[in-house]
Amino acid sequence: MKSQPGPWNHNIHYHHVIFQAVPDGCRRVLDVGCGEGMLPRELRRVVPHVTAIDVDVASIDLARQYDEPTNIDYVLGDFLAHPFEPASFDLVASVAALHHMEAAAALDRMRGLLRPGGVLALVGLARTRYPADLPFAVAGAVGSRLHKRNKTHDESSAPTVWPPRATFAETRRIASRMLPGVRYRRRLLWRYSLVWTKPVR
Repeated sequence: MKSQPGPWNHNIHYHHVIFQAVPDGCRRVLDVGCGEGMLPRELRRVVPHVTAIDVDVASIDLARQYDEPTNIDYVLGDFLAHPFEPASFDLVASVAALHHMEAAAALDRMRGLLRPGGVLALVGLARTRYPADLPFAVAGAVGSRLHKRNKTHDESSAPTVWPPRATFAETRRIASRMLPGVRYRRRLLWRYSLVWTKPVR
């Protein structure tokens, strides 16, 4: 019997970026803007302890309902203000959440929560700027339509912010300033990724 494909959307499509960035020996992960908890549940399969935070009450309630008792700590709160212990995570991950916050402040906070040698892995949205971004927009529309033909599209109930305040170019400049040596990559489906390893001093 052919297995049914799992839920899919533009954000789920790039979860592999996060998994490819999980460092060796990773034991503690923080997911920023966890929504309904799909990414934390996936990460829990490969990492012993996952903390997931979101400011939206309904999203955290749904995440907790989906979960059986596991080592996932769901936190309702503002990521920028919550009293996490500095340098306490091996991986800080985030998908489609950075544009909900002031980017420089959020990246600075993520950087501070990583232990030396830890990894920040982020997939985000940015504002399209025309005409410079037109080729990416067209390619994204074609790619999205092709994926939706044979996949079960999942509509998240999490709150949206649209359009993002920062353009792709602005986001790249902010990331380069806050995270020297960051690997920025423009992705097909209207997304970008940032992967950065905190130096060991």
